[in-house]
Amino acid sequence: MLYLVAFIVLLALAAAAALVLFTAHTARRVDTALPPLGRFVEVGGERIHYLEKGTGPTLLLIHGLGASMRTFTHSLVERLAGDFRVVVMERPGSGESTRAPSACARVRSQAETVSEFIRAMGLERPLLVGHSMGGTVSLAVALAHPEQVRGLALIAPLTNAQGTVPPIFNNLIITSRPLRRLVAWTVATPASILRRAQVLDTLFGPDPVPADYATAGGGLLGLRPKSFCTASEDLVALEGELAPLVERYPELQLPVGIIYGMGDRVLEHRLHGVEVASKINGADLELVEGGHMLPLTAPDVVAAFIRKVAAKSFAEGRAEQSVARAS
Repeated sequence: MLYLVAFIVLLALAAAAALVLFTAHTARRVDTALPPLGRFVEVGGERIHYLEKGTGPTLLLIHGLGASMRTFTHSLVERLAGDFRVVVMERPGSGESTRAPSACARVRSQAETVSEFIRAMGLERPLLVGHSMGGTVSLAVALAHPEQVRGLALIAPLTNAQGTVPPIFNNLIITSRPLRRLVAWTVATPASILRRAQVLDTLFGPDPVPADYATAGGGLLGLRPKSFCTASEDLVALEGELAPLVERYPELQLPVGIIYGMGDRVLEHRLHGVEVASKINGADLELVEGGHMLPLTAPDVVAAFIRKVAAKSFAEGRAEQSVARAS
């Protein structure tokens, strides 16, 4: 019996070692295939990865859970850079940005990082463009620092508290940091590969997945242990964060636009779009055909939406400056 137990233990250790080696090898290949696209700036002790393109009124683009700036660079940035200064930042821990192990992942903390990034980059009251959880962070910035924000263009944003998460995210709900790292370095990567079709169907459906999503869209980055840990931290840290934000939505006194795909399989457009738009004074809601990943699947529609919100936001900004000069 003792020999059997020892054999089972050795077998388990060998399997774990093989998984770690596979994960490390996969992460190295991903890093080689997808090098950083932009530059880095020190913000609050972290290295924030960002990309800047174009001139004109400033747009600051913030990506969603488990994503990177490639959500926007795939198809959207080029459509906007001819008329705007487009700045895309990767949230702490996401993409190539760093996040210290002891750093707080709560929305309010990430909002403070965005606020510090705006100051560090000398961005003068940008229009915040947030996709999915990036919309949550954008709302938090606008509520905490309204003087820094010109307006909000929210794409399929996470805006409301909900009881459950889509099944594809269940594996991310790990509250223990050691367990999260253990999962990230053993089973998370092979499981992601095996579940790829199911995950992409939920993320993109009913729209087709772009053929180059793995590379140009950054899909491969999700295979790295770092990406798994950050997404898990972000998701767990959302608990209790939405309700206080919802209570404050009526305080928003700036242009807000929300666009949602009515076929979204990640977030329910009525809860996170229709209901929330009714709580924000003057908010514009645009419902379109499509799923959750509109920046990649409907870039022309999203670009037109951003331009519409930007026109309203920067027009009001010029009016404010005129009044200030007159007084």
